[in-house]
Amino acid sequence: CSSSDESEKGNKDIEKSETTETDSESKKESVGVEKGIFNVEVTLPASFFEGEDIDTVIAEAKKDGIKEATKNDDGSVTYKMSKEKHKEMMTEMETGLKEYMDELLTSEDYSSIHDVSANKNYSTFTLIVDKALYEDSFDGFATMGLGMLGMYYQVFEGVDSENVKVNIDVQDVTTNEVFN
Repeated sequence: CSSSDESEKGNKDIEKSETTETDSESKKESVGVEKGIFNVEVTLPASFFEGEDIDTVIAEAKKDGIKEATKNDDGSVTYKMSKEKHKEMMTEMETGLKEYMDELLTSEDYSSIHDVSANKNYSTFTLIVDKALYEDSFDGFATMGLGMLGMYYQVFEGVDSENVKVNIDVQDVTTNEVFN
């Protein structure tokens, strides 16, 4: 009950759909599995690159051993790297985080901070401080550094950008009260 033009169009759409599904399944079986086993892709949002020249960022990434770096239509950049390179980057980020945490304890700039700890994925930090000194100083700026580094670590670890979160508890050294 349809015209021959509509019938031919319907058949072509079915053939196209079947071909696309078959091609897609083939690609998943060979390339997709290989990528999952040997490579890691990380996409950073455009906000990470505000004020930077993306071509320079991509060139630097490739120079640093990233297989591919691609600017996406939304301004984000997707990095494709070997699992070994990803592990190396994560180790470097973790080392940087630990150095920052050590600096908070040893620097004269943060006199109220007695201790700092973090969970394994750097989504929760605890600062043990002298409350009176902390409240009368600029030591609270240390939390911004912890927050930024923790979020950056999570993004590269693969946490979905909508779920990236850092909680920082500021605890009094004397009373153990979490006051901020």
